[in-house]
Amino acid sequence: MELEARFHKKIFKFKRPSGTSRGVLTQKHSWYIELWDSNDPDIVGIGECSIIPGLSPDFVDSASYEAKIESVCNNLKQDINDWPSIKFGIETALLDLKNGGKSIIYDNDFSRSQKGIAINGLVWMGDEEFMKEQIQEKIELGFKTIKMKIGALDFNKEYGILNSIRKIYSADEITIRVDANGAFSAKDALNKLTLLSELEIHSIEQPIMAGQTNSMRKLCQQTPLPIALDEELIGINNVADKMELLDTITPQFIVIKPSLHGGISGSREWIELAEKKNIKWWMTSALESNVGLNAICQLTAEFNNELPQGLGTGSLYTENISSNLAVKNGSIYYE
Repeated sequence: MELEARFHKKIFKFKRPSGTSRGVLTQKHSWYIELWDSNDPDIVGIGECSIIPGLSPDFVDSASYEAKIESVCNNLKQDINDWPSIKFGIETALLDLKNGGKSIIYDNDFSRSQKGIAINGLVWMGDEEFMKEQIQEKIELGFKTIKMKIGALDFNKEYGILNSIRKIYSADEITIRVDANGAFSAKDALNKLTLLSELEIHSIEQPIMAGQTNSMRKLCQQTPLPIALDEELIGINNVADKMELLDTITPQFIVIKPSLHGGISGSREWIELAEKKNIKWWMTSALESNVGLNAICQLTAEFNNELPQGLGTGSLYTENISSNLAVKNGSIYYE
C-alpha cells in the first residue's frame, strides 16, 4: 500500500459562547487529515486533529501546528508521540481507510447500531440563571448523569446551584459530576471537597492544578469525594511515566481524552494500566467535531465500561460535519 495524505482546516462557530475555566470559547479550530492508497484513490480515510488553545500540549500557534501536520503528511512514518492530537487524527484516518472509508473506525455493537453509550449531560460555566437553565434542559432530555463545570463563579454560588438540584433530585435519580479544571488551591481543596460530598456528588475532575503531584496524592488519600485525574495526564506519553503517575497519586478515576492523552494507542495504554490497578475510568471528547467524536465513540464501545461517558452530543457548532450520531434519552447512538 502506497499511502498519500493531505489536510485542510475548518473553523467552527459555537452556537453560543461556551464558558470554561480558561475563558469563553466562540470558535473551534480543527484540521482534517485524509489518507488514501495511491493505487486505489477512491477510498479515503479521514481523521480529525482537534486542539484547545492553552490546554493541548502540542499546540503553540496555528502556523507551527499546521507546519507539523504538513510535515507528517509528507512523511507518515515519523514519530508523533509528543503530538497527541495529530496522532489521534492519523490513527483515526488509518482505521477509517482500513475499513473502507465509511467512517467505521471499529466494527462493534455501537457502529453496527446495536447498542448506545450512556453519556453525561454537560453544563457549561456561566451566570447562575444560565447554568440552572442548562441543568433543567438536560434533565428534560432524559440525562441521568449531569456534569457541571465549576470554578468560574464564587464557590458558594456554585454550591447553591448544586444544592438546589439535590433538593429536587436524589442521588438515585440524578448523578452529578463536577469538573473544577484545577480551579481550587491545594490549601482549601479538601474543605471544598468535603462540602461537595455532602451533596452526594459522584466525583470531581482535577480539583487542583496539574503538576502538584504530592498535593494531589495527599488529596486522593484524604478525600471524601472520588477524584478523577484529567489535565494531570497531559504530556505523559511513555508507559513507565504513566505507571509512575498512577502509582504515586492512586486516583479513584482517570478521564481519558484521545486528542490530549496520546491518541488512540495512548488512550488504550492508560486504560490498560488503570484497569490493572483497579482504577476506574471514562472516556471524554474534547470539543471535537463529529469526525473526531464519532471515532471516540467507536473507541469507547471497544471496552466493557458501563459508566456514563463524557462524550459530546455534536450540537455545539452552527455548522458541524454531518454524521450518523444521534442523542436520545441520555445516550448516544450511531444510526
